[in-house]
Amino acid sequence: MKEGVKMIAVLTLICGMFSVTLASLRQATEARIEEQVLTYVQGPAIEHVLSGYDNSPVKDRKKFTLHGTEKQVIIFPAMKNGKIFGVALETFAKGYGGDVGVMVGFDMDGDKLSGIGITTMKETPGVGSKVAGHGFTTQFKGHPASVELNSKGGDIDGVAGATISSTASVEAVKQAIAIYKKLRPQIAQAWSNGS
Repeated sequence: MKEGVKMIAVLTLICGMFSVTLASLRQATEARIEEQVLTYVQGPAIEHVLSGYDNSPVKDRKKFTLHGTEKQVIIFPAMKNGKIFGVALETFAKGYGGDVGVMVGFDMDGDKLSGIGITTMKETPGVGSKVAGHGFTTQFKGHPASVELNSKGGDIDGVAGATISSTASVEAVKQAIAIYKKLRPQIAQAWSNGS
């Protein structure tokens, strides 16, 4: 009996030490991981959905809180000569293999989409992963800020055989549109003086 209690105490101590170590490691690497995501995932997607800017959207990014929620959204601005003309933001929707991350760009003159780029996904290789391809994503460039798949009465062609992946991508774009519409006044004000 004493040996069982002693073993449980030792295992509890070891588990506690590993928990503290892992929590400390996560906290110590959090900033570095965020920097890597910005550089190698979000940065290239921003370059794909925004163009003609002379600033650094990644460096000039700002966080906004959605009214009535605690949710924070990072907005990446596209500016020319200190004046904002476009923004990008990333949203996620549930796909077949997990969340599909989509960077959505907006042209603020006319409130049209300037494009989308898939940032993260775990979709089926060869089928679901085709949503990241040129044929699917180019449909959104210059599109009005209202999207829907053909199968649901819209004008966006889904990828054949990848219904869930196509739906997830469009749902993420729809979320981004809703967020953009809510935050547009704040966005315009935040960079109104080129600040």
